[in-house]
Amino acid sequence: MAGFVASHYIATITFLGFVPRREGAEIEAEAVAEMPLTLGGFDREFHAGVTRPSCSRVANIHPKGTEIRNSRQLSILSEEEMAEIAKEMGLPRLDPLWLGASLVLKGIPDFSHVPPASRLLSASGVTIVVDVENGPCNYPAKTIDTVQPGFGKAFKPAAKGRRGVTASVERGGALRVGDELKLFVPDQRSWLG
Repeated sequence: MAGFVASHYIATITFLGFVPRREGAEIEAEAVAEMPLTLGGFDREFHAGVTRPSCSRVANIHPKGTEIRNSRQLSILSEEEMAEIAKEMGLPRLDPLWLGASLVLKGIPDFSHVPPASRLLSASGVTIVVDVENGPCNYPAKTIDTVQPGFGKAFKPAAKGRRGVTASVERGGALRVGDELKLFVPDQRSWLG
């Protein structure tokens, strides 16, 4: 495994939340001030667990429903990218509750494209592993449409390339709103494939 290099970016957590259940086509998240994390994620989160059934995002690799490691315990968004999405949609702001966000960070540019396998490290040692960019989907669009009628259809195109990342917990502990996370990136050159 490659080593990691400390970047000069330090993000501040501006929001913590979780999706307690998934029933229907909308996302209904709840905010928390503190989030105790284990290797299975946040136990109140719908996406928690060390493993999960495969979904459409990995259908070309695993038959749907196959048990796989859960690299999608958390959904992390950028406050700056959320502002860009809202502006493009014609809204004054996007509420992270509408997007099913686990964490919203401020301070890392082009956050949705940080390299996969990057680490976000808190001062207390909590470590989050970035999986991949989180593609925009219809669930937030439907939620947005219930609270801002007529705006839901604009979400997916506006969020393309700015929907944040999925992630999992590498080292547990508690995160709080206002905590800082330092970005570490893999120490390797870009793939030439």
